[in-house]
Amino acid sequence: MGQSSSAEQVSPEQREAESIAASTGALPNLQKAFSVLSDPQTHSIPIHSLQKCFGFSIDGSTNEESVVPKEFPVLMSNLSSSIVDLFFLSEKGGISWVEFLKGYIKCSGRTVSSASLNSLLRLFGMISVKAGLPEKLQVVSDEDDCKISGFLLPADVQMLLSMCWIMWCDSIKLKASSSLGDSGLPDVTHLVLSAVDSCADADKKLDLWENSILDMDIQLPVAKIIMWALKTLPSLSDCFGKFVHARLFYLAAHEEKLDQVDHFSHDISAKEMSVGHLLNSGRAWAISLTLRGTLSEEISKVCFPSAAEEVDDYLLYRSSLHGKGLNRFWSNIEGYNAPLLILISAHEANNDARRWIIGALIHQGLENHDTFYGTSGGLYSISPVFHVFTPSGKEKNFVYSHLHGTVKYEAHPKPVGLAFGGSFGNERIFVDEDFAKVIVRHHACDKTYHHGPLYPDQGFLPVEASIMDVEVLGLGGKRARDIQSSYKKREELFTEQRRKVDLKTFGNWEDSPEKMMMDMVSDPNRVRREDR
Repeated sequence: MGQSSSAEQVSPEQREAESIAASTGALPNLQKAFSVLSDPQTHSIPIHSLQKCFGFSIDGSTNEESVVPKEFPVLMSNLSSSIVDLFFLSEKGGISWVEFLKGYIKCSGRTVSSASLNSLLRLFGMISVKAGLPEKLQVVSDEDDCKISGFLLPADVQMLLSMCWIMWCDSIKLKASSSLGDSGLPDVTHLVLSAVDSCADADKKLDLWENSILDMDIQLPVAKIIMWALKTLPSLSDCFGKFVHARLFYLAAHEEKLDQVDHFSHDISAKEMSVGHLLNSGRAWAISLTLRGTLSEEISKVCFPSAAEEVDDYLLYRSSLHGKGLNRFWSNIEGYNAPLLILISAHEANNDARRWIIGALIHQGLENHDTFYGTSGGLYSISPVFHVFTPSGKEKNFVYSHLHGTVKYEAHPKPVGLAFGGSFGNERIFVDEDFAKVIVRHHACDKTYHHGPLYPDQGFLPVEASIMDVEVLGLGGKRARDIQSSYKKREELFTEQRRKVDLKTFGNWEDSPEKMMMDMVSDPNRVRREDR
């Protein structure tokens, strides 16, 4: 089981490796996995067995409509062997218990994000060389915190992101209790353009509205790519660690299914999954990589077909389905007291061809307030280029949502609409009452969210754009939706009760003040005798 029979036989190196693995809670399952993979005679894991553990098949073929280059299937066929060669040192044709632990720690252990990204890039570099592609990455040192030099082309970034998607999907499928369908490879063009926009030389004028930029020979320095990933996609490096962790843990839980581990296949020709009109699997995955914890997991669920069968658990409002306007919007999201993802598709009035999608994530439900409120959130530029703008910490004007007030006359009425960031009259994003127009302002007016353009070529002046569609997704899970349903039923009951008039609550008409007033109006000079 990977343990020595006597405490005196445990080396300091083994004791340290076991201690690190135990601190993550993985040691018992690693012992089971080692027992399944190892040869009883040599007490070590044959290299081909560990390669088989990390292997899978790529179904489908690339064509002109594929979202990845034609070299991608060949690239992925070298993934399992590269993982073993790079992170699991073998001795005399086998991998010992200590080296097995150390390899797991290198892949899935707790470490800083920059070190994990370096490991991911080293893996991609080795896979590329084995696939016969030109070597673009060079390892400066072989230490654990090794540094990498070189560059990547936009097509390389596309294959790197697609490789991370497959590893991420694989870990989700192994972790899920029920079988999940194959969602295919998503379109990650918005992420590639984000890397190009952030990493290309400043003197190069790029048209980010043209997807042909993926075919251009633009060298992106690997140091800038690492900085871009840490800022934009902080969870990207976790895809590799989760993949290794999920495969070994699956093997420990299903000891008799060693021959079935490499039967997990990924169809790269499958159609990309789409939950809403604006949110497809590629965009949902990108947003999930900017987050950690429960929110990331909730957004991740919309990337698979099984989750799409429960669209009602996520999609709260879509303007093309429920109708435009703040009142329609409010009737669908009221009572949902959980995080919300709001997506807006629009285009400038004089340029219908250049449509863009922006979004806002708020960590609580919306309320009818005449002031800004909120505890946390984030703004997103989603299409054609992906960027995330996290809170700056200077102000807390996260969200503003105001319907018509109950007071009939106000000397200085507050604007009716939906807004994010900025201040009154200078909101960074403001959606009008009819959901017909959205005003986007330069980030200089906003101290709540970090700076950056919400769409390519955004200028300094405010831009009024025509809204094409608005979508709202609830990220509180089934429990939040059940609470909202209970709230709506209670409100409907109160409304129905207000409509009913109980005549028993009124007194006799002959004795009522209303009857006396009516009689006086009809004949005010009539002499009346007071009843005594």
